Amino acid sequence: MTKQLVKDIWIEAETWADGEWTPADDNTDVIVTHASGKKWIASFFTYRNILSLSEKNKATGECLGGAYFWATDMILIDEVTRPRIESVVLDLLERGDFESTFSPIDGNT
Repeated sequence: MTKQLVKDIWIEAETWADGEWTPADDNTDVIVTHASGKKWIASFFTYRNILSLSEKNKATGECLGGAYFWATDMILIDEVTRPRIESVVLDLLERGDFESTFSPIDGNT
C-alpha cells in the first residue's frame, strides 16, 4: 500500500466533544481506508498516556495494580494529532511496515 492508495484516515478522537482530547496525553483508534475500500485499524497511544494509564491502574488495581499494560495493534507516538498520525501512517507505508502494525478489519482480508 502506498500513499496514493490511502482513501481516508479516520481518527476516533476527532469525534469526541471539545475538551475530551488531550493530544499530549491520550489514545485513539485510527482506521485507514485503502482506495480499494479495505479498512485497517490500530490504536495510537502517547508515551505520556502509557504513564497516565499505569498510574490509574495502580490506583484501581487493574492490570495487577499497574504491573503491566497491553493493547491490540498499539502504536506509541509523541502526540495524537492528525498531522502526526498522518505522518506515521505514511512512514509505515513507505517502509513497508503498515500491514505489520495495523490489522485488517473483519471482511477485508
